[in-house]
Amino acid sequence: MMSTVRLTMAQALTRYLVAQMTEIGGERLPIFGGVWAIFGHGNVAGLGEALWHERDRLPTFRAHNEQAMAHAAIAYAKANMRRRFMAATTSIGPGATNLVTAAALAHVNRLPVLLLPGDVFANRIPDPVLQQVEAFGDGTVSANDCFRPVSRYFDRITRPEQIIPALTRAMQVLTDPAECGPVTLALCQDVQAEAYDYPESFFSERLWTPRRSRADRTELKAAAEALKAAKKPLIVAGGGVLYSGASDELARFSAATGIPVCETQGGKSALPDDNTLNMAAVGVTGTGAANRLAAEADLVLAVGTRLQDFTTGSWALFGAAQKTIIGLNVQPFDAGKHRALPLVADAREGLVELAETIGGWKAPESWTNNAKSGKADWQKEAGKATAASNASLPSDAQVIGAVQRTLGSDVILLHAAGGLPGELHKLWQAGAPGTYHAEYGFCMGYEIAGGLGAKMARPDKEVVVMVGDGSYLMLNSEIATSVMLGLKLTIVLLDNRGFGCINRLQNATGGQSFNNLLKDSRYETLPEIDFVQHAASMGAIAVKAASIAELETALAQAKANTRTTVVVIDTDPLISTGAGGAWWDVAVPEVSDREQVRTARANYDERRKRQTIGN
Repeated sequence: MMSTVRLTMAQALTRYLVAQMTEIGGERLPIFGGVWAIFGHGNVAGLGEALWHERDRLPTFRAHNEQAMAHAAIAYAKANMRRRFMAATTSIGPGATNLVTAAALAHVNRLPVLLLPGDVFANRIPDPVLQQVEAFGDGTVSANDCFRPVSRYFDRITRPEQIIPALTRAMQVLTDPAECGPVTLALCQDVQAEAYDYPESFFSERLWTPRRSRADRTELKAAAEALKAAKKPLIVAGGGVLYSGASDELARFSAATGIPVCETQGGKSALPDDNTLNMAAVGVTGTGAANRLAAEADLVLAVGTRLQDFTTGSWALFGAAQKTIIGLNVQPFDAGKHRALPLVADAREGLVELAETIGGWKAPESWTNNAKSGKADWQKEAGKATAASNASLPSDAQVIGAVQRTLGSDVILLHAAGGLPGELHKLWQAGAPGTYHAEYGFCMGYEIAGGLGAKMARPDKEVVVMVGDGSYLMLNSEIATSVMLGLKLTIVLLDNRGFGCINRLQNATGGQSFNNLLKDSRYETLPEIDFVQHAASMGAIAVKAASIAELETALAQAKANTRTTVVVIDTDPLISTGAGGAWWDVAVPEVSDREQVRTARANYDERRKRQTIGN
C-alpha cells in the first residue's frame, strides 16, 4: 500500500522544493537557493506558514518591491549559469502583477525563476475577493492570466493534488536548456490551505543535471561542409556559451581554426578580453574590430545566441552578398532563424563535434591576421575614450575607465539600461566567464536588485553595479535589502539628470530634445535630487565624487568597505563613444515640417536598403 503524508498544498509545495538538488563541481546542492516573499492576504496564511516550517532548509528573503525581488532571483540564476535558481511569491493583486515585468525579463533571456503569485478563491464563495480583477464575460479569468504570454509554463492550482503534476512539469521546464524560462504557478489562496494525502515518494530527493544534446549527423555534416568552404568565417558567441560552460571549448576551437570571435551582450566574457582572437562586442554597441569583420564575413557561426537586432544591426551588419549562417543552438527556434543552417546541440558538445568533423581545417591566415590587426587598432581607440580626464562633466566612457583601472576585471560588473550597456559592451575589458553581467533584453530597473541576486550567487566576488539616475529612480529599494542581508555591493551612479541615452537617440532621429532630460520636460521646479542622502537613508555608505580622480579614490575605499557603497558622479548626457557601433532600425517619420526629421528620414531610407530581408 502506498505510504502517504497529509499536508496542505502549500506545505507539500515547500517540502518538494527542498528535495530538488543539483550538482556543481562535484558538490551536491539544493537547486533552489531560497524564496523571495512579500506577504499579503493571498499568501501569508497558506504559503507563509509553510515557508516558516522550512525556513532552515529553504531560506525566505524579504524584499521591498515585488518586481525587484524577482529581478534578484533572476540574477541569481544568471550568475549561477542557470544551474541554481530561486522562487518568488506575492499576494493576489498588485503584488502579483508587479511580477509580470520580471517574468518577461526572464522569458526574453531564457532564465529560470519560479513565480508563485496568490490567486482568487477556487471555491468562489467570497467573490469578488479583495483585489480580484473581474472579467465581466469570463468567470475563470484572474489578473494572473497576464503571466501566460511571459511564462514558459503556466498553471493555476485549483485543487491540492494538482500540485503534483504541476511541480514535476515546472522542474522539467526550469532545468531544460531549450525550454528554460519562467514558470508561473498561480496558487488559489483557499487551496494553499487545503490538505491532501500526498505520496511520500513525491518528496524523495531528486538530482537534476544539465542535458547535453548532441548534433544530428546530417546537420553536423552540412555545417562542417559550409565552414570548410568559408574564406572569412566569424563566430558570434551568445549567452548560451556561458550557460553551457563552453568557454574553454570555444577558446580551443577559435585557436585551432583561427576564426575570430565576437560577443553579444549576453555572451560577453565568454572569452577573456585579452584573448587575441576575441574581437569583443558585436552589433549596434559593437567594437570597430568586430563590426568590420561582421560586414565582410562569408560565414557566421552563431553559437548560443538568439540573434536579436542589436547583435545583427537590424540585419544590416552582416553585409556579404553571399553568406551562410550556422545556428548552433540548443533551441531549434533560435537555431533556424534567418534561414540559418540549424545545428541543434548543446554549445559545448556542438563545438567539440564540429571540431572533430572539420579535422585540421583552418581559416585563411590572412583573415586571422587581419582580425588581430583590427583588434590592436580598436584597443587604441578604446583607450582614448576611457582615458582619465579633468572634465567637469566626464563621459560614461571615462567613468568606465576609472572603474576598470581601480577595480580591475575580476569583479562581477553588472548593468542594464540607458547608455551604459552600449559603452560597457564596447569598452569593458571582461575577465573570467560570468564576470560581465548584462540585462539588455527587458532592462530598466534591474541593476540594483540584479546586483543583489548576483552577490547572493557569488558571495566571494566583488559585485559592481553601474546605473544611471533614470534607472536608479525607477527601482532602488533593494539597497536597503542588501544592507539588511549584509550583502555588500559597490554601486556607481552616473547622474546625467534624465534619460540621456534616449535623448541622444531622439536627436539622432531628427527629433528635438523633449521629455527625456529633466530640463527638457514640463516642470514648475527643476528637481535637484540628492542621491547621496537618498542612498544613505537606506543604510548605504554614500559619497559624491566631483571628478574622475575623486571617483577612483572613492572606488578604492568602496572596495575596502564592508557595507553597500554608493558613489555618485555627475556626467555629460550628450557624449557617447563615436568609434565602433552599427546602425539600428528606429523608424523615423515619413512626413514632418522639420528639416532635421526629413534629413534623418532620408538617411533612414538609405540605410534600410542594406538590410538583408529574410536572411
